[in-house]
This record gives sequence, C-alpha cells and structure tokens, in this order.
Amino acid sequence: MSTAPVRSSRPHALAGLVRLTSLNVFILFLLISVIFTLLSPSHRLIDPDNITVYLGLGAEFNIVALAVGLLMICGEFDLSVGSILVFCSFSVMKLVFAGVNIYLASAITLAIGAAIGFLNGFITVRARIPSFITTLGTMMFWRGVTVFWSEGLQKPFDTTSYFVFTKVFSDPVGGVVPVQFLWFIGITVVLWFALHRRPVGNWIYVTGDNSLAARAMGINTNAVKIGVFAFVGLICGLVAIMQISRTGAFTSRAGDGWELRAIAAAVVGGTSLTGGIGSIAGIFWGALIISLIENGLLVMRIPYFWTYTVFGVVIVGSAILSAFLDKRRSSLGRETG
Repeated sequence: MSTAPVRSSRPHALAGLVRLTSLNVFILFLLISVIFTLLSPSHRLIDPDNITVYLGLGAEFNIVALAVGLLMICGEFDLSVGSILVFCSFSVMKLVFAGVNIYLASAITLAIGAAIGFLNGFITVRARIPSFITTLGTMMFWRGVTVFWSEGLQKPFDTTSYFVFTKVFSDPVGGVVPVQFLWFIGITVVLWFALHRRPVGNWIYVTGDNSLAARAMGINTNAVKIGVFAFVGLICGLVAIMQISRTGAFTSRAGDGWELRAIAAAVVGGTSLTGGIGSIAGIFWGALIISLIENGLLVMRIPYFWTYTVFGVVIVGSAILSAFLDKRRSSLGRETG
C-alpha cells in the first residue's frame, strides 16, 4: 500500500501572511504621503523638486535597507552598515588621490566593502557570537578608523570631470529621474527574483527560520550567512560611491544612524526580528516609508532633532509589529503542524 506524501500548508499560510503585510505597508505608505502632503506648507511634499530630492537621496538609504532586510530574513543583523559606508567613501577618495583610475578605485572599493561584510559574517559564524555584538564592535572600529585617518574633516572630491562615472552613479537620467532611484528599482527587482524565484532564496528563508532544520536538509548555513553579510558590505560600497559622487565631498558623518533606521525599514516592511519572515516588496515599501518620514518632517520645517524622536517611536512600533508576526507564525505552525 502506498501513501502520497503529506504537504504542509504552513509555507502557503506564511506566504499569504507576507503578501498581506506587504499590501498593508503599501497602504501605510499612501496614508503617510497624504498626511504629509496636507500638512506641509503649500503641499510642498509633492512639489516636483522635492520629489526629485526624495527619490534621489532616499534611494541611497533605501538600497542599504534592502540588503539589511535580506540579512534579517537570514536571521542576522548588521549594525556596521553606516561605518562600512563611510570607510568605503574614504577609501575611494584616497585611492583616486593616490593616482588610481577612478573606475579601478570604485571596483577596489566594492571589494573592500564585500571583504568587511565577509569578515562580519566569518566572525559571527565561526566564533558563534551574536551578529548584534559582532557588528556593534565593527561599527565602532571602522567608524573610528575612518575618523582617525580623515582627521574628522570634510574633504572635497570633485568628480565632474569623470563623465561616465557621474552618469552612472549620480546624474539624473534625462535631467529628471535620479539615477540612484533607478539603481534602487533595479536592485529591488534582482533581489526579488533571487529571494522568491531561485533556490538561494529558499536557503535564506530556511536558514533564518530554523538553521538546524536547514543543516539537516544539506544547506550550508554558515556559507549562506557569510554570503549575505558580504553582499551587505558590497551594497554599502556601492552606495558610498554613489553618495560621494553626488555630494562631491567626503564627510566622516556619512551613513551615521543608518543602522537602526535600516532595521526599522525592514521591520516596518514585515520582516521578523527573529528571521525567516519577510519579503523584498515589504522591505521596498518599508524603506520608502522611513525616507518619506524624514523628508516629510523636513518639508514641514520641523527641527531635525525631532526626527530622532519620530524614528524612536517607529523603531519601538516596528519591534511590536515583529513580535506580532512571530506570534502569528507560531500560531500558524500549531494550526498546520
């Protein structure tokens, strides 16, 4: 007598939960947009110039948030993204000043970012210490190294003579659409395909949800985590190049505070703090919401220090949302187990 394999409905139920969360985040984005539009002087939020600023500057942070969210789905954190970014900014500038071709310097900078991310992952999985602690330490280390070498000063870095470089990393396309936003859209599409349509996406989800089960299935969870950490570092290097190209200057404050904001963006987008739950679509809209809040407060001419208060509320609210998602996941597990 043969029996057909029993398929659990739990993955389908979780997928439905993720899709519902992504839709809710999109609705929240629309709601916040309407509120800031109505409250901002002369409805400045929807002014074409402000939209261009929002899409361009916000995209740099949003790209980092995508990578951080992917790592969180894998069950890990990276608090060092801002420090990796500023160190990569300093690296590309010093390499060019040393006579290295700017395109080669950019490639080296991407490799530096990936190497730092790889180091974060290697320390975390080999020493078996929480990634929160690992990256807290590397956050302080790389920020400190950068401030020491740069003497904490802002330094000019004019890239206008590099036509192709600025076209690729900072100039608006057609003089209208910020190229950074196109990078954001492109990276979102690639990550969506990788996470939701390729085997590597399953490896990331299972590793974040239950690493013991993942290893029993033959998945090298250490390699998966190190690989995602390296990807986060690579993305930080990319955004560092974009940022220094756009501003034409290096500052040791670059990326400051992006760590917790990126985590908040991911959790607002439905990513669990404990791993195994999340979607690229949710992180996409969550990142846009965090950028929108900052932009909305600025166009309302509210003193910038109030953004810290608002983001504090957002982070706590995100943690509560994550707890709800974890509780819902547990209940789905009991219902379908």
